[in-house]
Amino acid sequence: MAQAGAGVAYNRLELLQIADAVAREKSIDRKIVIQAMEDAIQKAAKSRYGAENDIRCTIDVRTGETKLARVLTVVEMVENDSTQISLKDAQRKKADIAVGEELVEGLPPLDFGRVAAQNAKQVIVQKVREAERDRQFSEYKDRVGEIVNGAVKRAEYGNVIVDLGRGEGIIRRDEMIPRENVRLGDRVRAYIYTVERTQRGPQIFLSRARPEFMAKLFAQEVPEIYDGIVQIKSVARDPGSRAKIAVISKDSSVDPVGACVGMRGQRVQAVVAELQGEKVDIIQWKPDAAEFIVNALAPAEVSKVVLDEDSNRIEVVVPESQLSLAIGRRGQNVRLASQLTGWDIDILTEQEESERRQKEFSERSNLFMEALDVDEYIGQLLATEGFETVEEVAYVEEGDLVRIEGFSEEFAAELQSRARDYLERIETERDSKRRELGVVDEMSQIPGVTTAVMVALGEGGVKTIEDFADLATDELVGWTERKKEKEKPKDKDGKDHKDHKDHKDHKDKDKDSEAVRHKGILSAFEISRQDAEEMILQARVLAGWITADDLAEMKAKAQAQAEAAAAEAATAAEDAKV
Repeated sequence: MAQAGAGVAYNRLELLQIADAVAREKSIDRKIVIQAMEDAIQKAAKSRYGAENDIRCTIDVRTGETKLARVLTVVEMVENDSTQISLKDAQRKKADIAVGEELVEGLPPLDFGRVAAQNAKQVIVQKVREAERDRQFSEYKDRVGEIVNGAVKRAEYGNVIVDLGRGEGIIRRDEMIPRENVRLGDRVRAYIYTVERTQRGPQIFLSRARPEFMAKLFAQEVPEIYDGIVQIKSVARDPGSRAKIAVISKDSSVDPVGACVGMRGQRVQAVVAELQGEKVDIIQWKPDAAEFIVNALAPAEVSKVVLDEDSNRIEVVVPESQLSLAIGRRGQNVRLASQLTGWDIDILTEQEESERRQKEFSERSNLFMEALDVDEYIGQLLATEGFETVEEVAYVEEGDLVRIEGFSEEFAAELQSRARDYLERIETERDSKRRELGVVDEMSQIPGVTTAVMVALGEGGVKTIEDFADLATDELVGWTERKKEKEKPKDKDGKDHKDHKDHKDHKDKDKDSEAVRHKGILSAFEISRQDAEEMILQARVLAGWITADDLAEMKAKAQAQAEAAAAEAATAAEDAKV
């Protein structure tokens, strides 16, 4: 054993060799290992010289020479003999030293005892473990969104631990493909969706069930996606069963669907094999929402669609023979189409739509008969001509009524007079109801708040401008809550039970499992989310919560965001043109 003045007894070459070996084995920086050794020697030295002393250790990274030193701070008046030294005493050892500077005193060699050596080893192990965890976190946090390969190391409570080589990943039970069985040593591919730092070290969370996993698989199998020629716009999955993926080509000469399918289906089959036989529908994305939704419902044929952009819902009408195909088994097809497009989809047969239209026609006819005191023929005639409300009859140009066959100017004027009388009577009744509910007069200052709206607000417990200002948009117009699909019932053989009930009951059940619409206070009124947000902001101005300048600034930002979104949509539409 060699010794150096003010040092530690050790073999210098062996020390550096150990540092190099640990750094290679743990894939961490050699400097970190050296630092861990310095910390360990410092701890051992403090156990010898006293923990209250400021003991420091340095290891020469080229020679392996280790030096120990005690550090004292120079002060005018000593308060702690262990860490401080007076200026007078310090100047005896170093003449040019000043107050506030540090005096470094070399210490004699340190021979490790059994306990000190064990403590030093524990410090090194702890520091190296911390460095290894930091290395894993830094490495994998930058790989979120990538697919990794690994071997199954063990299974714990249904979760699968995967050896990634330079770290361990975990696939939780709900992130596995249903009914997928893996065994110890199996090679698996998975998607890194998050990396978290915990007390036990970095947790690398993997998934095989997320839509992003399938998207990344296609990117690996389809060169056109990797090169950016074909773009994946959205993905929807029912893991292990069926999936839909929407793609678009930026090159008019490249068919995005064909590129993903590949020659004789080789590309898509490679993805299907990795997903344990999951069936994949590849759909061409369209900038027009109606056209995109029709594509997403394939292979079902669609008669027509009716979009309600305010509530982000679409009504799809299909022939009776296509209903089961459009809905899919247990609502799977319509549910995946809804997830893919971002729209809530209602499926109706042509007969159901016809019955609904007849019901609406009858309701409008009866409304006109009651409000205007006319016979059934006149009520139906007004409904046939497209009038939907008494307000339209009251305030439309008289000429629009006269143009109806059989309507004279006198009769048109009489109809409008009756309509206005009816509206005044209803307005009086509503205002009386509003007062009974305790809704203040000032509520009418909010743009868009009519007497009918105030009655609805009062019934919903909103009676002052402050009450209105405190509302959220969802509370006014309602919201859609997506429900998870209920567990599929099994028959006595353990297979999925097939329900052969009436298709209408089946359809309603499927739609309920997809989404539940919660009504808002003003759901009965045709108020868009944008209008509702504007009303709330105006109420906050009236309540003094924000200023008019604040509102103008908010609108300017919203306008800028809308213009940016419109520009992006226009670019997408241009890319979609063939």
